[in-house]
Amino acid sequence: MSDDITGTWLGEPGDTPRPDPTRAARGHGKPVLPKRFYKEAGLAEEAGGYRLTLDGKPAHTPARNPLRVLSRALAERVATEWAKQKELIDPAAMPLTRLVNTAIDGVAPRRAAVAGDLFAYAGTDLVAYRAGSPDRLVAAQGAAWDPVLDWARETFGARLILSEGVMHVAQPAASVRAIEAAVSAVQDPFRLAALHTLTTLSGSLLIALAVLHGRLTPAEGWEAAHVDETYQAAVWGRDAEADARLALRRIEFEAAAEVAALSL
Repeated sequence: MSDDITGTWLGEPGDTPRPDPTRAARGHGKPVLPKRFYKEAGLAEEAGGYRLTLDGKPAHTPARNPLRVLSRALAERVATEWAKQKELIDPAAMPLTRLVNTAIDGVAPRRAAVAGDLFAYAGTDLVAYRAGSPDRLVAAQGAAWDPVLDWARETFGARLILSEGVMHVAQPAASVRAIEAAVSAVQDPFRLAALHTLTTLSGSLLIALAVLHGRLTPAEGWEAAHVDETYQAAVWGRDAEADARLALRRIEFEAAAEVAALSL
């Protein structure tokens, strides 16, 4: 292992894994960010895709896997994130890099488990649970969510039963299996990682699938997932702290949509 900070941050093959800086960035304490140690971020074409390079040296993920993607367009976007770093390297400002790292280190070796996490949403999807009042919210939910349900029925053969309020409703077994099959069909680890992020940030597997397949734009998907918040803000006014949290989550959502689109 060299003493170069490149090894500390990106790792070298065969090293004992160090703490993940992405995880540290999400913690309660402020992480100590490393100084930028390179002048130029680029990419190199090699067997299996395109590798991020820093000053011409091949980069690795936190788990010491090659930081490599199949798509040149995605590799260029990752390199751009590295190129935009200033004096310090801030993982919070690199959502595509973090998701690519997650896909390589966490999703690729455990696709079945990740898909299983998503299966849990199939029977409890956000778009199946509707407000009974006021009429304005009922109409907003219908306008945003009914087209998603129609698309899921036409595309996957999944028909969901709607419920008023939060009372659980059992969905038809055939519909649940159809949605699970749609998830299982996503074999690419980068698109599966993106789907997982889209789902957890929206609370809806169907909205996430609609974004993944291009039925909804990322902006449309985000708005559909936050109909209730939009209504509450219109009634009670906006909350600056809540808006700031949502803005950060939206960046992650849009980054996941971009990774999915560039991984085709």
